[in-house]
Amino acid sequence: MADASLQQEWVQRPLLQDLDYLSTGKRARLERMLYQFGAKNGTLMVLPIDQGLEHGPIDFFDNPDSLDPDYQYRLAMAGGYNGIALHYGLAEKYQPHYAGKIPLILKLNGKTNIPSDDVPLSPLTGTVADAVRFGADAVGYTLYVGSSAQYEDFSQFLRVRDEAGRFGMPVIVWAYPRGEFAKKRGGIDSPYNIEYAARVACELGADIVKVNLPKVDAKSHEGAPAPYDTLDLTVAEAARRVVKAAGRTLVLFSGGSRVPDADLIAKARLAMEAGATGLIFGRNVWQRQWDNAMAISQEFQRLMAQF
Repeated sequence: MADASLQQEWVQRPLLQDLDYLSTGKRARLERMLYQFGAKNGTLMVLPIDQGLEHGPIDFFDNPDSLDPDYQYRLAMAGGYNGIALHYGLAEKYQPHYAGKIPLILKLNGKTNIPSDDVPLSPLTGTVADAVRFGADAVGYTLYVGSSAQYEDFSQFLRVRDEAGRFGMPVIVWAYPRGEFAKKRGGIDSPYNIEYAARVACELGADIVKVNLPKVDAKSHEGAPAPYDTLDLTVAEAARRVVKAAGRTLVLFSGGSRVPDADLIAKARLAMEAGATGLIFGRNVWQRQWDNAMAISQEFQRLMAQF
């Protein structure tokens, strides 16, 4: 826990003990991830490796070792992460060797980066029953907020949410503003779009929501509805609004494309001070060579211990 001076600077995140709506199964799995791994203080640090499907092999060029999922598994364990997120095929092929050693978050839908994202939709690639069979502690679902395909997206998510409820499996929603209409509301990472995405995840029943940190610049006001078109926010203020919009849904902020070490640590601190439960940093970690990846992971651990 942080000292008194730091506590005055950051927003208190929702705590597991306060989420009385959770079923026993969900509570047990979240307890394991939040308090038996990582900093073991209720914060959450996830290493995702769903980019091979979502972006293609291009993401592995910076660090050829990362093409082998064993690299990310070993990094997640050695770096003190609370979980690793990946798709069905990787879970089937690699999880057996690491079962019980690192919590698994099974992504249940996904798409390639090849078609246009004007009307994006991620089809299902797995089920909650698959997650149970693999020994997962949570499932992940990518929801494209603002897409013209949201009717199908919402209906598909409803089936996942209900199945997860029956199995007592926590649901993490990757809430991404996407599509031609979202782009016209200040850009896909504008404060309006990110705040809206966090709220949609909460309203639809997510237990945890993953969002990008909002971008604040001149363009983020363009096309945004009032009063967002005139709000003069810092990134820190916009991030706090995102956490508040998510209500009792725990928030993870993502790292996005790779940035220098100092910028990444500053982003992580800003996210935690805004009241996030944790971080989900993928490329910013495993695109680095092992020694550098471990060093940045240890920096995260020191930071998370303060919250």
